[in-house]
Amino acid sequence: MYDQSDPRSALAKSSAATSAAGATADAEYGLFYKDPPTDDDANGRTWFCRGQNFIVAYTVAKPGATFARDAHVDEYMVLAMDRDTPIRAEAGSQNETVPGYALLIMPPGQSRITLPKGGVIIRLYTARSPDLAAKCANAASYARAHPNIPPLKNWPAPPGGYKIRPYSLEVPKAPGRFGRIWRCTTLMVNVPDINIGPRDLTKVSPHHHDDFEQGSLVLSGDWQHHIRWPWTVNMNQWRDDVHLAVGAPSLTVIPPPAIHTSTWSAPGENHLIDIFAPPRVDFSKNAGWVLNEAEYPLPPIASG
Repeated sequence: MYDQSDPRSALAKSSAATSAAGATADAEYGLFYKDPPTDDDANGRTWFCRGQNFIVAYTVAKPGATFARDAHVDEYMVLAMDRDTPIRAEAGSQNETVPGYALLIMPPGQSRITLPKGGVIIRLYTARSPDLAAKCANAASYARAHPNIPPLKNWPAPPGGYKIRPYSLEVPKAPGRFGRIWRCTTLMVNVPDINIGPRDLTKVSPHHHDDFEQGSLVLSGDWQHHIRWPWTVNMNQWRDDVHLAVGAPSLTVIPPPAIHTSTWSAPGENHLIDIFAPPRVDFSKNAGWVLNEAEYPLPPIASG
């Protein structure tokens, strides 16, 4: 359910959440602003938290910090939200440098990123790397697969081949486009504009997803995540509504088919980004919504 001013109001409607049967899962939380980091070393402090198909690594890096993957199984993403957080990226014979306020899509295999000045970076991986999955503070929650989420399947490989793909986050608004969205073969990230001041509570957006989690990574401000699970015929599976207040930085993983919306209340900046694995079909089928859509073909399920 979206206000008519929200571009998502034009998306195809999914099946009603109230028809869901069977078990559901709790939401997952990583409260990085108060939880101890997983890693605290020469590279800086890093918090790891996961959904079923994705892992978020949030790092406050020291100058010269380096993060390498020697035989990474698939593509991953690196975000620098600050304009003064330069990143050097290496993969094979390719070298790229971005000044900050940028997204990098990194190829499978051997790769390395270096932060000459340090700063905050966000790395997004799939959960296919056991070494990274083991670092997640909520790893035990996924000892068994959560219900309603199909196994992760890669989208088609880019015709231009795997390589480092740098993108500036400096993208102007466009009428009818929702946020700023990029995808690769495994992940999708949406970087909306920063909200200044509290949300208009007469224009919230309660909705649900049938078969994928949403990772909402709060970067600034004060947020409240409102989550309601559908009733089923088995009352033993019913769950109480959740209205959780979180600060920055923090990750909330919203399970399907829970109805959810988020509000923000700080008088200044309120900002979060959304993470999905695999990429969302509905967003991808709206021409122009995915900013790098020309580089990554749609799978057959999305081409109809």
